[in-house]
Amino acid sequence: MLAKKLAGGEVIAFRGDLGAGKTCFTRGLARGLGFTGMVNSPTFSLVNEYLGGRINLYHFDMYRVDNWEDLYSTGFFEYLDMGGVVAAEWSENIEGALPQNTIYITIEKLDENTRNIKICGVDNL
Repeated sequence: MLAKKLAGGEVIAFRGDLGAGKTCFTRGLARGLGFTGMVNSPTFSLVNEYLGGRINLYHFDMYRVDNWEDLYSTGFFEYLDMGGVVAAEWSENIEGALPQNTIYITIEKLDENTRNIKICGVDNL
């Protein structure tokens, strides 16, 4: 449902503990945007690009970002201008850099198979 509302240029900020399902949610988002390839965690690459769908998706892992210099080194600000959807895991680490119209997705792991997902900021889509 969310992917259908996206037009490009949106920032999605994920919040949730390790193993909550942030990458799994991104996998579904990529499918909803029409990407058919593999979707993996960007833990070691910092950013994965999913190209070729209706809208490009840029998937960041901000876990190791501690300061503005780290954030600039990821290319985050350049990706904001590329017209795709930017999805950032561990967005708590870059809170001050997120645009005002950011979509926040909080995922809480209730048990092994159950999640509570709260989406805020989609009212303007």
